[in-house]
Amino acid sequence: MSDRDRTPDGKPQNARPRDALGRPLPYGEEGVERVPDDLELDPDEAVTEGQRLLDHGYPFHAHEVFESVWKTGPPEERPLWQGLAQLSVGLTHLLRGNPKGALSLLRQGQARIRHFEDVPPHGLDIDGLSAWADHLITEIESGAPIPEPPTPRLRLP
Repeated sequence: MSDRDRTPDGKPQNARPRDALGRPLPYGEEGVERVPDDLELDPDEAVTEGQRLLDHGYPFHAHEVFESVWKTGPPEERPLWQGLAQLSVGLTHLLRGNPKGALSLLRQGQARIRHFEDVPPHGLDIDGLSAWADHLITEIESGAPIPEPPTPRLRLP
């Protein structure tokens, strides 16, 4: 028998506490509150909550919010939510000191959200998010340290 954490129905899960960037901490340490696995938000609530998390330095948690909508939303919007999740986890990788992973995810996320630039849904600032990703990609490629990357703005002002 495995000593992995499992849900009551036997699905594997990781109940270890996590830090602000989603890294697992040893059992018994105090972590930050996690996004519930069964989170269900409508798109507007998800954008609002995602922005709140990004503003407070929790891009990994924002990624989990967007992932929840990606998995439950209408098929035509799944690339949008997957792209937002990838941008958020790309920022997470950058903050964790993994520029290679950050570049890959920022590029993938940017490519996905660009499909929505003609008619941005849910008040999203697709052009602004794409410009934000371009800025980070350029900075990462330059090799210069990025001590405090800018926080993305999800909605049009």
